[in-house]
Order: sequence, then structure tokens, then C-alpha cells
Amino acid sequence: MRIAAGSDHAGLDLKLLLVEHLRKLGHEVEDLGTHSAESCDYPDYAAAVARAVQAGDADQGLLVCGTGVGMAIAANKLPGVRAAVVSDTFSAHATRQHNDANVLCLGQRVVGPGLALDILDAWLAARFEGGRHQRRVDKIEALARHGDTG
Repeated sequence: MRIAAGSDHAGLDLKLLLVEHLRKLGHEVEDLGTHSAESCDYPDYAAAVARAVQAGDADQGLLVCGTGVGMAIAANKLPGVRAAVVSDTFSAHATRQHNDANVLCLGQRVVGPGLALDILDAWLAARFEGGRHQRRVDKIEALARHGDTG
């Protein structure tokens, strides 16, 4: 799987750990930054990862900041991107199965490294179920394109 990863300074350490884990699992990972602990703006990295997913250059995205929330808000501005902030394994699995989320957002200040690895593994193991969930994802995409669900 091709995965685009990004973080701001507050998520750098966790992102580096997760990128290393992904590569050990055999995934192709493009780390789009930041590569420094110097203060930076999370929307820049959220946009880079979201654009990679949107363009099909990456199958999935991974974003890490202090809470994961800012990254998700920014990434979800791009049509076709369904970014989810996750802090437990059940939600990681469910958001892929039911929402076809394609960008995982984590908070370095919220989850520890061990839990983050478990969340990432649960995320990777889950598959979109389609069926009744596809209708709902289609409505989300309609909202992004037209501002309404129909």
C-alpha cells in the first residue's frame, strides 16, 4: 500500500515511529514533512497529504499533530478526503469499515506510542464494507462537491 504521511512539530516523533512501522510492514511511505521540531503550521502538511490521497498518488494518508483534530479539519476541506481522528482501536476499525475513511489522524499528546501502533494496525486491517455504507459515503462526497447530500 502507498501511504502519504505528514505531521507538524507537535506530532513529529509519533509520525516518525509510525512511518518506520509502516515501512517494516512493507508499505511504501512518502513522508511529506515536517522533518524538524521547529514550529510550523499543520494545515500545510494536512493539505500535502490530502492532495496525495485525492490525486491517487497515495492509497491512504496518515497525519499526526498534537491532538489530530486540526489535521482532520484541514484535510477534510479537500473533496474525496475522509479524514478521521482516532484514539482507540474500535474507532480505527469502524471508520474504515463504515465511513471508508482514507486519512488517519492521530494526536501525539492524546495517544501513546503503543496505542498509536495498535490503532494504525487496526486501521490497516479494516476494509470498507460498502452496501448501505456506500450510500452514506456518497452523501458525504455530495456535501463536499455541492453543499448538500443530494
